[in-house]
Amino acid sequence: MKLTKVKGLQGKLSIPGDKSISHRAVMFGALAKGTTHISNFLSGADCLATIDCFRKMGVEIEQDGTDVKVHGNGLHGLKQPKDMLDVGNSGTTTRLISGILAGQDFEVTLSGDASLNKRPMKRIMIPLKMMGADIESVHGNDCAPLVIRGTKLKGIHYDSPVASAQVKSCALLAGLYADGKTSVTEPVLSRNHTELMLRSFGVTVESQGTTAVVTPPKEMYASDIVVPGDISSATFFIAAGLITPNSCIRLKNVGINPTRDGILRVCKDMGADVTLENVVDSGGEPTADIVVKTSELKGTVIEGEVIPTLIDEIPVIALLAAFAEGETVIKDAEELKVKESDRIALTVDNLVKMGVDAEATEDGMKIRGGNPLHGARIHCKYDHRIAMTFSIAGINAQGETIIEDAECVDVSYPAFYEQLNSLQLS
Repeated sequence: MKLTKVKGLQGKLSIPGDKSISHRAVMFGALAKGTTHISNFLSGADCLATIDCFRKMGVEIEQDGTDVKVHGNGLHGLKQPKDMLDVGNSGTTTRLISGILAGQDFEVTLSGDASLNKRPMKRIMIPLKMMGADIESVHGNDCAPLVIRGTKLKGIHYDSPVASAQVKSCALLAGLYADGKTSVTEPVLSRNHTELMLRSFGVTVESQGTTAVVTPPKEMYASDIVVPGDISSATFFIAAGLITPNSCIRLKNVGINPTRDGILRVCKDMGADVTLENVVDSGGEPTADIVVKTSELKGTVIEGEVIPTLIDEIPVIALLAAFAEGETVIKDAEELKVKESDRIALTVDNLVKMGVDAEATEDGMKIRGGNPLHGARIHCKYDHRIAMTFSIAGINAQGETIIEDAECVDVSYPAFYEQLNSLQLS
């Protein structure tokens, strides 16, 4: 993908459905009695992997673009797949479905692509084994492929060492099949889509501070889900609108859940012109139109409790920092090292290639803004968020920027380049 500097960005966009919520809607719909209708589903590769896994376990799922109907089999209605379950590049699918599979009465193997099979799974294996689950890494390296032999589970309390919605959700979903309550306490509250959505499917979930408690239900019941626009995907256009001259962009119906809205807090701290309009609440998930305009940004420090609310957005926040006055410091973001790539190293390496004064630290990065960017050849190691971040950099850099493996954006945002082109002033 080749990109060159643009004169400005103007227009309005509908952002694709939230990836986290789309995954969960399919999973919970599959475990419920009745038909769950999902609107604005994200039909990216990751969420399609989730659909494929549940179809292989006997769940009838109809998909027509962004509309999905899941004809649930009930809490105990999944069937043993004939083959291995292929989770593709989706860490969310792998970690959440592991919790569900731990409580079944059959054996299954989970495996993904080369990148997925290097990502750490010990973080979910520990709480699952505490619950009595039979789960093992085929190669003994605490990574996929995983073999899960369903068994009876016991409810536990788990103090998670990391603030991770995937770890928390894995334990809570295994808790649906346990013999008593299961609770998870995190060091900082991670995104709470699992807790909110389980309630809409009739499950008793209590939340207090950083602790969530699930009571195993006799059954789950279908619920219609309207998926809000994904704020992690919206962030690329928020950044584009802020750093590209002569820009004003309206992003419609974006989820602004407080456990996900860290990007909005960072924008405020950096002096960005970002406003929320048409704020509404849909099933516990607040949404809004986000309006962004070209802004003079200033450096800031990003650390502590805000980090889990913007962990996927940090590469593009680093790009904002490159256009800000002064220094921006990002701390407490070690999680980025175990994403689709080592996002700390890859973000800094590519920023430096484009002329940015940036350095990696043990738990984040430091960026000193103000240097003009120049085009470069960007290696994104098939990481969709790196590809999109440096596409936004490319339309604000002198010369030509080439994004290698640009098709990896299909994981979360298949229409990204089409929408980016639709905003450009000629």
